[in-house]
Amino acid sequence: MASNPSAARFVANGALVRQRGFALLIVLWMLVLIAFVVGYVVSTGRREIQIATNIAANATASAAADGAVYQAIFALANPRQEQRPALNGTIRELAIGRSVVSLRLEDENGRINPNLASARLLEGLLRAVGTEAGAAADLADAITQWVGSARRLRSPDELAAEYRAAGLNYAPPETPLEGLDELLRVRGMTAQQFSAIRPHLTLFGGRDPNAASADPIVAAAKHFADQAGASGPIFTGVGMDAQTVRILVSARGPGDTQAAFVAIVRINPTDGSYSILEWHHQPG
Repeated sequence: MASNPSAARFVANGALVRQRGFALLIVLWMLVLIAFVVGYVVSTGRREIQIATNIAANATASAAADGAVYQAIFALANPRQEQRPALNGTIRELAIGRSVVSLRLEDENGRINPNLASARLLEGLLRAVGTEAGAAADLADAITQWVGSARRLRSPDELAAEYRAAGLNYAPPETPLEGLDELLRVRGMTAQQFSAIRPHLTLFGGRDPNAASADPIVAAAKHFADQAGASGPIFTGVGMDAQTVRILVSARGPGDTQAAFVAIVRINPTDGSYSILEWHHQPG
């Protein structure tokens, strides 16, 4: 039977069209894949650039805060007292590079050191923040027993029995606090009481807070201690050249980034020396 040339050409053309359609489909899929890859690369690149920008901005704010701390130290180390900034808690604003820094200076000796303070002063502090008189006296005694500064230290067996009676399976170490949070382990101390007295405490001050820089709560503690008949002066002015200063800085850098630090520094303007006692991030 003779073949039909027209039919053969039709079949050949149909096969060619199918091949071209398949090739076009592959090209379209490749274009979609390339567009996806390009989009992913661009998106990733933008994120990486944003992350790098944020890191640089945070570093800028942190460096500005660091610089403000050292600027304050150098100003406080000025041998001419009249040229030193006042330690009165006034907020000052500084421009450092592209950051704006808020700086506050406080006399650390205006706070109460629980490692050295008398039981009367600690009792006064607790009463000043609203603790009932009897509970304040008992807790103040427990603090002095914990740090080993009580006038009459009880025996380890007595203290262990007291803590067991309170449902605690440990006893006071009778050694100075290494951190203020340790007070939460003292028998009778509640989280609420600790939160109330924490801003008025320090581990870097002397036995007697400085009356000139005491805040109202510490001043009230003195009043309660005086009423209780505490022996000897509770407050004395700081007559030494060395000062212990709390430096609080908060920097706002590019892109609204922030960095905040608290540094406690002992400075001797006589020879310009200083030592950093503590340096930590300030809670937001």
